[in-house]
Amino acid sequence: MNILFFLKPKSELAYIYDYHTLRQALEIMEYHKYSSVPILNKEGKYVGSITEGDLLWSLKKLNLFNIKEAEEISIMKIERRVDYQCVTAESNMEDLIGRAMEQNYVPVVDDRGHFIGIITRRDIIGYCYDKMKEKESEREI
Repeated sequence: MNILFFLKPKSELAYIYDYHTLRQALEIMEYHKYSSVPILNKEGKYVGSITEGDLLWSLKKLNLFNIKEAEEISIMKIERRVDYQCVTAESNMEDLIGRAMEQNYVPVVDDRGHFIGIITRRDIIGYCYDKMKEKESEREI
């Protein structure tokens, strides 16, 4: 199966750029109600992912309790616990599922490394659940 079947395209997602500030990242994540977002560079290539936890621990570590101060801090100065590993459009289902077991979503890049979207763990599990139900229905007939 082609993994692009599961793809949520970049145009439908929230993401941040590596030149954004801590405050911009907070506001984007709050507005979209995401717990993690991809980070892209100016060329549109995937740089990493940042989570609410990364932001929270950084606020504590930097002793920032004034949102105005967060305008001065580059998102790339924020320590990230882990970057979500990406797959290419040509990757197989085993690679996709292996990564999805460890991360909420799997970033997808094209053959030039440009970010084209994500595949969520939820969509993969939903697909597997539907297939399981289909097989159960076939056995009942």
